[in-house]
Amino acid sequence: MPMTRRRKSSRSAMSDNMNCVEVAAAPRNIVVRDSKDSAGPRIALPSAGFRTLVDAVKRGEHDLA
Repeated sequence: MPMTRRRKSSRSAMSDNMNCVEVAAAPRNIVVRDSKDSAGPRIALPSAGFRTLVDAVKRGEHDLA
């Protein structure tokens, strides 16, 4: 699943530990990968599923305790 025109969060440059993800639009999906491991695993989500994930992250639902 090729990732073209990847985007990384503008906040990733401010992160001390460089925990970043990159996203790219693919046919019918949004593809997410770890920016430190470009050859590593990718997650493909439909656009609505990606929006649901982003909203949950913003609400802190996936924060580590």
